Amino acid sequence: MRSNSSRGRTSHTPHRHIPHRRTATVALAGVAALIAAAVQSGAATAAPATPRAGQAGPAHAAVGLTPAQRAELIRHADAGTAAAARQIGLGAREKLVVKDVVKDADGTLHTRYERTYGGLPVLGGDLVVTTARSGKTMDVIRATGATLKVAGLTPAVSKAAAEKQAVQRAKALGGTDSAADSVRKVIWAASGKPVLAYETVVGGLQDDGTPNQLHVVTDAATGKKLFEYQGVRNGIGNTQYSGQVTLTTTQSGSAYTLTDGARGGHKTYNLNRGTSGTGTLFSQTSDTWGNGTTSNAATAGADAHYGAAETWDFYKSTFGRNGIKNNGVGAYSRVHYGNAYVNAFWDDSCFCMTYGDGSGNAKPLTAIDVAGHEMSHGVTSNTANLNYSGESGGLNEATSDIFGTGVEFFANNASDPGDYLIGEKIDINGDGTPLRYMDKPSKDGASKDSWYSGIGGVDVHYSSGPANHFFYLLSEGSGAKVINGVSYNSPTSDGLPVTGIGRDKALQIWYRALTTKWTSTTNYAGARTGTLAAAGELYGTTSAEYKAVQDAWAGVGVGSRSGGGGGGGTSYESTTPVPVPDNGAAVTSDITVSGRSGNAPANLQVSVDITHTWRGDLVIDLVGPSGTAYRLKNFSSSDSADDVNETYTVNASAESANGTWKLRVQDQATYDTGTLNGWKLTFP
Repeated sequence: MRSNSSRGRTSHTPHRHIPHRRTATVALAGVAALIAAAVQSGAATAAPATPRAGQAGPAHAAVGLTPAQRAELIRHADAGTAAAARQIGLGAREKLVVKDVVKDADGTLHTRYERTYGGLPVLGGDLVVTTARSGKTMDVIRATGATLKVAGLTPAVSKAAAEKQAVQRAKALGGTDSAADSVRKVIWAASGKPVLAYETVVGGLQDDGTPNQLHVVTDAATGKKLFEYQGVRNGIGNTQYSGQVTLTTTQSGSAYTLTDGARGGHKTYNLNRGTSGTGTLFSQTSDTWGNGTTSNAATAGADAHYGAAETWDFYKSTFGRNGIKNNGVGAYSRVHYGNAYVNAFWDDSCFCMTYGDGSGNAKPLTAIDVAGHEMSHGVTSNTANLNYSGESGGLNEATSDIFGTGVEFFANNASDPGDYLIGEKIDINGDGTPLRYMDKPSKDGASKDSWYSGIGGVDVHYSSGPANHFFYLLSEGSGAKVINGVSYNSPTSDGLPVTGIGRDKALQIWYRALTTKWTSTTNYAGARTGTLAAAGELYGTTSAEYKAVQDAWAGVGVGSRSGGGGGGGTSYESTTPVPVPDNGAAVTSDITVSGRSGNAPANLQVSVDITHTWRGDLVIDLVGPSGTAYRLKNFSSSDSADDVNETYTVNASAESANGTWKLRVQDQATYDTGTLNGWKLTFP
């Protein structure tokens, strides 16, 4: 976690060794009032029955799996990868590699795969396949819709040239190493047409002392840099920030260690100003750790150990997740990294959390929300694995802020009550202000309140703003309010109010989207589609929760309101993804409208969300109940931009309002494919 996104935590208080800690409870906010607008069904996986108002439908809730049950599901999926690849239409040179499996109560499976091509890993080739209990494929969500095909697997650019480029780039960013840690051939498919490429990883340290894991992707035919991202994600006893708390430790003979046998064997180490290895496991003859100040090295250890336990318990209690990888295995924590290091970070390569001691070694970055933020990077890495750059990078950071906030509320610690402020305890700014504000992100001077077309070029710690803002609006609603003694006043981009549904429901929606709907390349439009699908499955597509998701996204500039863009009218929406084949037959998606009188309006609004790597190939029509087609978009060989996220106005006054409306999409040129993520009809 970078200093502009890290959160500090505290020291540890004296306590006795207790084998099992209490389960914290979460204070829940009230359920939103119904929003007076009808929304037609269209979730990605329709529930067999409509959930009760305000309650999650149990059929689509993910079941908590033991590590052994999860391992068995993965083994079963591994045995069926060849059949799965054929069923979803992959080419002969493509193979699937199972990454994770989520099982719903009704037997639905969401299997997350990585992909290889000719034996090479495909970056941006990940996908999620949803299958019914019967084994029927219900949905495929792909990181890229492009056809996976490259001219050859022999590079024109040398491996040495790719390494040189990456090392030079790392040095320009403050890196210290003169050679790369690794260079491998890959297929780059995360943007545009898939190409043969090199992925180079440069290690060493960054200029502020943070470990370096710069990944640079280079086109193997031209030598052009295609992409880069940083692989290190910046983000009791008597604790410094949480007061006196209970820790789970392990006794061996006459000594106690900071080893949590109740949570996957999580260990907390003292680096003692070092920057590599694990240092020394905290061990002492007394089971009272730290004194609440930095004069005792175990204080930071207590805070880190407590934060790790709270994070584990939050994921277990809230989502049924057994540890960061959901395999029952604990990570480990390292404190006292470097000298006056003003940061904390999660590192996938060691599966560990690391904390610096802050400016003057006086403010260790071991606060609860920092711990939750950083370890949540590990959860993201082991689920959607959102690319740490562009819009997906902003969503990655926001996910850690969102779950870090969830951990803080879950801990329910009187010394550090839950709030929607990020890093308020660690005082990185030196003036008592937090790193970030979820109710109005721009208050930090750099984060963005709402989405705009260029937000992908902003640092991920600031492009996270719209997603953080969305989560606050969805949880608490807009306007002025006081929560746990903190005053908030959240605006909306369209000036219209949003009614919150409570933080617990907002967390469930975000987590389900992360684990079953999103891929490495998901952008803000895709995040909206995924959270709507999640809300539809959990609460129903006509629920207040579903409409609140629409309104909260509209409040940060992503998509339209549940009642239409202007706040009035009625919307009917489908969020069922439909693959668009390359240069193939037209595909359609249906929305059935009923209960209206007369004809459709002359200003019918048609909102279209399509992911595609060359949108000029697409021809899009609205087909009315009479069968008459209304052209929305023509073919254009010169329109090479990605995706279609547009709202079209159609004079449909000759059509009956009631009936089945279709969106028809056809790709009319070769090399690019895509997905119709969803579409909406709005009757003003």
